[in-house]
Parts: sequence; structure tokens; C-alpha cells
Amino acid sequence: MLDANAGPSANGPRRLNRAELKEMRKILEDRRQEVMRNAQKTLGEGIRLDAAELPDDMDLASSEYLQYFNLRLRGREKTYLEKIERAIQRIDSGSFGQCDECGEPIGLERLRVRPEATLCIRCKEAQEREEQQFG
Repeated sequence: MLDANAGPSANGPRRLNRAELKEMRKILEDRRQEVMRNAQKTLGEGIRLDAAELPDDMDLASSEYLQYFNLRLRGREKTYLEKIERAIQRIDSGSFGQCDECGEPIGLERLRVRPEATLCIRCKEAQEREEQQFG
């Protein structure tokens, strides 16, 4: 009888072992720290818009655009941070690396690239095809 954690099966990816889960947690925690550092840096720079310092409408428009861009970036960082936190919670609960759609293992190589992934590659591709059809 084969151990489910012994290696890849002929049927595809396998569940992660303890060392791999530890590796994934480290990657996720490193990414969380990076997002937090970037957020702190952005907050430290602050968003200042003083019309008196902007000599013309073009400068004002440019500054407003940069403000908008920074706010969108913060929103994306917040969303990414939430995904990271949920992935760490899945490690703690024992469901990390399992596809939300089909229940099959996601695969170590995919998780090394996108440790916050919740879908195996097959289900993700199906989701993207569906979004193209209806989106």
C-alpha cells in the first residue's frame, strides 16, 4: 500500500507533508511581511494634496491620479493580505492545499508559486474559461 504523502501519484498531485506545509507557511508569512512593509511605507509617505503647492490644473490632475492609484494599490494589498491570512488559517485547520471546487490536492509546484491558491490548476482553468464566456 502506498503512503499518500510518499510522492506524486500517477493520478496527479498529492497532499502536502509536514515539511512542505512548513515551507508554505514560511512563504506566506514572508509575503505577509512584505505586504505589511509596503503598506507601512505607503502610509508613511501619506497622501497629501495641497492645491496651493500645485501651480496649474495639469499638476493638480496628475496629483489626483497618483492619489487614486495609491488608494487602488492599497485596496489590492488589503485583498492580497486577506488571501494570505485565509491560506494560513487553512494550514492551521488542515485544509490547505485542497481544491475548494473538486477537493483534490492543488499541487506543490502551483502552491510554491501561488500559496494563496484555493483551486487546482484544472478547476482554475475551468473558472477562467467560464469567466471568458460570461465576462
